[in-house]
Amino acid sequence: MKGGRLRVGVLGATGVVGQQFVARLAGHPWFELAALFASPRSAGRRYGEAVRWQAGGELPVAAARLPVRTITPESPPEDCDLLFSALDAASAEALEPACVAAGLAVATNASAHRLARGVPLLVPEVNAAHAALLDARSGRGLLVANPNCATVGLVAVLAPLAARFGVEAVQVTTLQAASGAGYPGVPALDLLGNVLPGIPGEEEKLEREPRRILGRLAGGEIAEAPIVVSAQTHRVPVIDGHLLALSVRLGERASPEAVARAIDEFGQPLAPLALPSAPRRLLRRDDAADFPQPRLHAGGEGGMTVAVGRVRRCPLLDVRLSALVHNTVRGAAGGAILNAELLVRTGRLGVRR
Repeated sequence: MKGGRLRVGVLGATGVVGQQFVARLAGHPWFELAALFASPRSAGRRYGEAVRWQAGGELPVAAARLPVRTITPESPPEDCDLLFSALDAASAEALEPACVAAGLAVATNASAHRLARGVPLLVPEVNAAHAALLDARSGRGLLVANPNCATVGLVAVLAPLAARFGVEAVQVTTLQAASGAGYPGVPALDLLGNVLPGIPGEEEKLEREPRRILGRLAGGEIAEAPIVVSAQTHRVPVIDGHLLALSVRLGERASPEAVARAIDEFGQPLAPLALPSAPRRLLRRDDAADFPQPRLHAGGEGGMTVAVGRVRRCPLLDVRLSALVHNTVRGAAGGAILNAELLVRTGRLGVRR
């Protein structure tokens, strides 16, 4: 730790999510960006030379000057207290446990260990209590994960409904932005003027992860919520912002007006913790008939809010609505940074001195 700030590194720093980490860590009050890691083809160059910057705004000067380094399971970094991982699942499978074994804290966006025993899968406003899974760990290292980018939007909306009425079943159809496929991502001739149904692996994550996140911590384990989710996913020609169309069967019948009130009253459960990345409210709801839209509303509070609209009665289940989450911010880098802030504030993030 230097000057009261944790030394942090970013794994997969040149990718779409890695760039969002770099952008959001610039000037962070608790974290100092100390190291950037990428593939061997980028190693040895300054970050500003190696990256094709797409995170918006200017590339932070301090980050641009940092050398890009490689990392292997045999050589975890010694100059970092905390690593933010934007690795693909295959790379994360071996690298993240090796870093944890070396005593490092890892806040990951990768899917490799999301459902592993003892790893909190967090959306802090929804299930901050699950961070207690880390209390039973041995050693100094730790691993905390944030969910699939579309799952974040789904559970953000379900949380107030589950708390107020109970949730039994959900049908969700997603329209997911191109940035969710990384860079270069989906070929232009496949996506322009087109929609690609069936994103590999996404439907399974949407159907499984909410049960864990909305589950109950008991005896050091997560008792999954008894919620049935049916998901259909689509890639659409939108840059940022995953739109979800939901129909929900509630445990207790409720009018659309009552559901809207539950969403409005959810507020920001993290407010007492004063976490730097937490938005003023997790959910922003609007009654406009054409709300939310990715181009207009994905960036609310720096991309950290989930926009909710079109709350109506459902003729098949109980209620239907639309939700929008910024996939590379709230659904990825911003969410992982918020997870790390929660661990710092609750005293669970060990620091190597």
